[in-house]
Amino acid sequence: MEEALARRRFAGARVARLATAGGNGVPHLVPVTFALDGDRILLAVDHKPKTTTDLRRIRDIRENPRVCALVDHYDDDWATLWWVRADGEATVTEGPAGPAVALLAAKYPQYGERPPAGPMITIEITRWSSWSYSGD
Repeated sequence: MEEALARRRFAGARVARLATAGGNGVPHLVPVTFALDGDRILLAVDHKPKTTTDLRRIRDIRENPRVCALVDHYDDDWATLWWVRADGEATVTEGPAGPAVALLAAKYPQYGERPPAGPMITIEITRWSSWSYSGD
């Protein structure tokens, strides 16, 4: 898939899967909401219910900043299948950054009503990869 199309599909996805691994190398995969800002993926820890505020993804990133995020489209018509993956280096900052929250709120109305107040994850993308059944 052409990189420009891959980026558009990634940016337009409503959810991504974030893969992390801590210092012990054990993988961890969670669905996340996000905004794409050039070659950066922005994520915030928001108000949705969680079993703890000591999130494994945050601990993993602090131990090992190498992560990847995946978006995909599945349909029983396999000719429409595709996926896009962004590999990168993540950092965690305490409290959301204004411009990042604005980008998230533009994509998700729920954030406009209740902005995220938790830590912010920023992923600097180092590699894009993608695939589509139709080869577009």
